[in-house]
Amino acid sequence: MKVVIVYASVHHGNTKKIVDEIAKAKEVELVDATQVKEMDLSGYDLLGFASGIYYGKFHQAVLNFASVNLPQDKKVFLICTYGGKTEFQSMETILEGKHADLVGKFSCKGYDTYGPFKLIGGIAKGHPTEKDLEAAVNFYQGLMKKA
Repeated sequence: MKVVIVYASVHHGNTKKIVDEIAKAKEVELVDATQVKEMDLSGYDLLGFASGIYYGKFHQAVLNFASVNLPQDKKVFLICTYGGKTEFQSMETILEGKHADLVGKFSCKGYDTYGPFKLIGGIAKGHPTEKDLEAAVNFYQGLMKKA
């Protein structure tokens, strides 16, 4: 099965830690949406989109990438790291428009010093933890068993 995860991880590397851990466990191609704007995804069996949450949405680079490059009727999974709360709606709206089959969602806390959190030294310090990374790999392996 050919799998790609398109991600953005710009502040503390929270999301990058998660996708790197998944990629170590299985053969997965990683694409940084802040660097790559267009790519043919039609040859992949399973597509992942991963991002930190910024003002209640996935990173704009991931949203733009999905809007431009996601083919119709693909199997997709979502991963997010967050300081405040998990939020998938921004990506789910794009997936609905592309008639994607959302096969799973994973989220975990990530160290966050964005905006007002900087004033208090950040929140969710130490996240993602080893336990979070293990849970992400288990989530991905569960997807592979269903596929």
